[in-house]
Parts: sequence; structure tokens; C-alpha cells
Amino acid sequence: MPLADTAIRSAKPGAKPIKMADGGGLYLLLNPNGSRWWRFDYRFDGKRKTLSMGTYPDTGLKDAREKRDTARKLLAAGVDPGQQRKAAKSAGEERAANSFEVIAREWHAKQSATWVELHASRIMLRMENDIFPWLGSRPIADIAAKEFLATVNRIVDRGAVESAHRVLQNCGQVMRYAIATGRAERNPVADLKGALPPVKQTHLAAITDPHAIGGLLRAMDAYQGSLVTKCALKLAPLLFVRPGELRQAEWAEFDLDTAQWNIPAEKMKMREPHLVPLAPQAVEILRELQALTGRGRYVFPSARSPQRPMSNNAVLSALRRMGYGTGEMSGHGFRAMARTVLDEVLHFRPDYIEHQLAHAVKDPNGRAYNRTAHLAERRNMMAAWADYLDTLKVGGNVLPMTRKAS
Repeated sequence: MPLADTAIRSAKPGAKPIKMADGGGLYLLLNPNGSRWWRFDYRFDGKRKTLSMGTYPDTGLKDAREKRDTARKLLAAGVDPGQQRKAAKSAGEERAANSFEVIAREWHAKQSATWVELHASRIMLRMENDIFPWLGSRPIADIAAKEFLATVNRIVDRGAVESAHRVLQNCGQVMRYAIATGRAERNPVADLKGALPPVKQTHLAAITDPHAIGGLLRAMDAYQGSLVTKCALKLAPLLFVRPGELRQAEWAEFDLDTAQWNIPAEKMKMREPHLVPLAPQAVEILRELQALTGRGRYVFPSARSPQRPMSNNAVLSALRRMGYGTGEMSGHGFRAMARTVLDEVLHFRPDYIEHQLAHAVKDPNGRAYNRTAHLAERRNMMAAWADYLDTLKVGGNVLPMTRKAS
């Protein structure tokens, strides 16, 4: 007789397992501990086999019969239902292992070795906030271009068009990695060229007029904030490194006797070590600050904890307190200031300037310059730059800005 739910519920376990048959090979195994397991016995290639169909009551009588009927149909078609289940499970695990999130994290782990920490964390944060919730669990080979577009358009809708472009670019990089590692055959992100609204080009605010630079330097000298922040302000135009490189400077990286700052590769955007020659004016500022912070790790420690560098916005906030608005000057603006004036006023060779800015510069044979390339010339350039800034600060002779003939 077929089983009934009332018979299953009222059945009492015994000292040994009890088989409660339903028919067609399906039965409920009532164990001494009270657990109830559905089993399906069948023969395939002359061998007796058993397939688990779940537990009661999670799998009810009706569901168990449906699973049995599905298995019998497979048998009728010459398919072993046990092997079919293993294959389906394996395929599911493979699809999970090949999900977009798994591969994206794998790609990120490999690439982050060549990135600065802040850049790496920003990329992963974008993925975790804007991509993984919608596409993370999808098998990477199944994601279509329209799905990528719908996902990044959520970023566009909140007004972050530039971020949308960057996230889509990262998705394309993940897809190319998936192709290279055999988990996908094509990159659907490539089909979305021109699909997002264009990014409005904005330039980081920078003061490049010599008269205005003189006023900025005088305002720095009159700054009433902490000595640490004041020294960072005064060194920013002299060194023109990136704001993150300046604020994370450590005393161990400086040799004030030889007047140079060796920035390790892991702190640089291009992941290459960088050497900054120090003009006498920069050395003087650093020696003054050394008396205050020289016993600690950081040249510019946080006011809250000497174990951390000053905040990202310390120099920027100081500029705002001095009256320089967002459209006038930014932390990155000191790099544009130096680049423009060194070229158009002091007429130094562009490759000297670009190398000192830690940009990718190639020699005539196409090889990347190392950190000591043109060091003597760059020392002279940094000294001349510091002297020129002193001239501007006291309101001395201001050379006109002229573009050199090519």
C-alpha cells in the first residue's frame, strides 16, 4: 500500500532502521534516532543502487514521489540518476567557482601587488558596492552586455558618471582576465563603448600665474595652524609630489645630509621607487620639523595618533582656511604649478620635469628611466625652482610665461 502522511507521522522508531515502502522503489527509512530519510532503490547496468531523496518533513511525501518519478524517467532514457545528480552538482560548483565575484577578487588580488594601497581599496570598494550585489553570483561567462549596462547605469542615475566609467573599465579588465584564464570566451563590456554619458572634463584647480604663486607662498608663511601642517604646506610646492606621498612620508626615507628623499615603490602610484632631490630650502624646513616629529615614524603625524600620518584633507583644509576656494587651488595643484612654471618660465627640459613628477618617461630606446636618471640635472632644477619660489614670495622680478618654440 502507498504511504500516507498520517502513517509517517504516527510511526515510532525501533531498535533497528524500519523501511516504510511507498512503491516504485521509493521508501522512507525510519532510523532508531527518529530521523526519517527518503530513499530510492533502482538498478542500473545490472547493479543495485540507492539514491537519497531528502528528509521528512523537509521533503514531503508529494515532493519525494516527484523526485522518484523524475529519476524513473531518467532510467527509462538510459541515464543513471545518481551520476546525473553528481554531474549537476559538479556543474553547479563549477559555475559558483566561475562567478563574477570570485574571478573579480582573484583578478584584484593579482593586480593589487602593482597598485598603491589606496587605489586597490577604492577599486574593491566600487566592486563591493556597485557590482557584486547584482552580478557577483552570476557565472561570468553568462553575463551579457545589457546586464553590465543596467548595473553601471545605477551609478549614473545617482550622478556619479565618472565613477560609472571607472567601474565599467574595471569590469572589462575582469572579463579580459577571465578570457585569459579560460573562464570566458568574449568580453561583452567591449560592446558598451559609447553607451555611458560622457564625463565632463574637469581640471584640478591650480595656481600657475607667478604673481598669484607669490601671494600663495606669503599666505603659507602667515598660516596660524599647527607647525606640522604649516611645514607640509611649505614643502608641497617645493617637492610637488602627490598629496598621498607627502602625507605618508617617513623619516627613515630621508637623508638630509645628502639632501634626498627616497620614496619606496609601494607608496608610488606607478609602483616604482622615486628619488626626490631636496633643495636647501626644503632641507631647512625638514630640519625644523625634525625637532618636533623626528623621534616618530611619520614626518607629518596625525594630531590624534603619532602612529598614523596626517589625514588626506589636512593640506587641503589648510588651503581653505587661508581663503583659497575649490576653484582656485587643490592639493594636486602644486604639481600642475611646478609643471607649468618649470616649462614655460624656467624652460627646463620636459623629460626632466616629467621624471621628477614620477610620470612614465622613456629613454630614446623606449626603456623606462630609473629613479636616478638625470639626477644631477634634476638637482639643479629643484634648486632653481626653490630659488624662483623665494623670488616670487618676496615680490621680486617675475619672469614672463612663454611657450618655447618646438
